Amino acid sequence: MSMEHRQPAARAAAPVAPVAPVAPAAPADDEVLERLWRERYSCRAFLPDPVPRETITRLLTLAQRTASWCNSQPWQLAILSGAALERFRTALYAHVAAQAEGASDFPFPREYQGSALARRRESGFQLYDTLKIVRGDKAAYRQQMLENFRLFGAPHVAIITSDEALGVYGAVDCGAYVSSFLLAAQALGVATIAQAALAGYAGFVKAHLGLGPDRSMVCGISFGYADRAHPVNSYRTSRAAVTEAATFLEN
Repeated sequence: MSMEHRQPAARAAAPVAPVAPVAPAAPADDEVLERLWRERYSCRAFLPDPVPRETITRLLTLAQRTASWCNSQPWQLAILSGAALERFRTALYAHVAAQAEGASDFPFPREYQGSALARRRESGFQLYDTLKIVRGDKAAYRQQMLENFRLFGAPHVAIITSDEALGVYGAVDCGAYVSSFLLAAQALGVATIAQAALAGYAGFVKAHLGLGPDRSMVCGISFGYADRAHPVNSYRTSRAAVTEAATFLEN
């Protein structure tokens, strides 16, 4: 009598736990810093849209961490927006366009020489070529220069001043603050341009803002959101190699 051979019952497969996706490694801090610096540029055409106040406050909070001599933090900012900005823009442009004599609180460069001259010329010709301004067209050069005093259409400008008593060292600290401001803005998606041109009319600017002789104007920073469709925002300036800027002395 034959016996039926029965196969053992198959066991149900144990449920497989889903594999969590592996998050990509976060970029190193120095890579983030490098990316922000590489992406930042001097914006010369802005959209009219204002930057929200909370974004501006965050930007200023970040920039406030700037190091300064004896922790003096000499920078003070007057930030103009809205109607106050439009009054300032209109008055400043009219003042400069009328060929009024300028006066700065800190001396401007006596002369550009050597590599500084070459870099200045390269940057200037990049700007003019992008805008199709023919070299030697002084009237067009002047018209483009005057755009500084329209603040390139930016919806905000920060006027940066230092304590007059601190002299050049206060200005050095403010220069570090400007760099922090530009980088913080880039991290928040805000375009900027630092403008020494405004400081060439420091007397007019300070009088307009009601600032006294105890404050020395360092520069302005126009900021907002970039008009990416405008050709003037399409070019980028070069940077010298480390070997051109640093010398290592070991022996």
